[in-house]
Amino acid sequence: MNIYFIRHTAVDVPKGVCYGQSDVPLKPTFEVEAEIVKKGLSTIPFDKVYASPLTRCKRLAHYCIDAKDEITFDDRLKELDFGDWEMKEWGEIDFKVWEEDWIGKAVPNGESFKLMLARVSEFIDELREKPYENVIIFTHGGVCSCANVYFEHIKIEEAFELKTEYGQIIHHRF
Repeated sequence: MNIYFIRHTAVDVPKGVCYGQSDVPLKPTFEVEAEIVKKGLSTIPFDKVYASPLTRCKRLAHYCIDAKDEITFDDRLKELDFGDWEMKEWGEIDFKVWEEDWIGKAVPNGESFKLMLARVSEFIDELREKPYENVIIFTHGGVCSCANVYFEHIKIEEAFELKTEYGQIIHHRF
């Protein structure tokens, strides 16, 4: 099975703001960026399409996929829940909890990277049982990092070092 993880296009959020699972708008350049993604996917004869239910992923999925009713939205494909840090500037966040253990410690009223990895891994494990050849997934940078850890392209400690660009398509196979 080929799995194509696509990060949403650029968000219209001030630089330096933590937005995780907040439902934020996309930049006015959305159509230009989305057209590039659509062209990148045009040669893939996909069997199934999944997406995060957050608007930034939904909008890209609807732009790229003609059969809108064939898109399955799954909460496990959402970005990391930054809890109390959502929509705050990174400079005003107290990172003490993450300085101790950013992998295992949850953000106050949010989740840890380990918890996000567990939900993304559960999703991929279920996908392994499906009869699909090519799957497209519209999601977030954190989920793409989880997929890279799951497929052992990076170690969990490197999860935030390898950045997924807006609109980037990442291919994994099993």
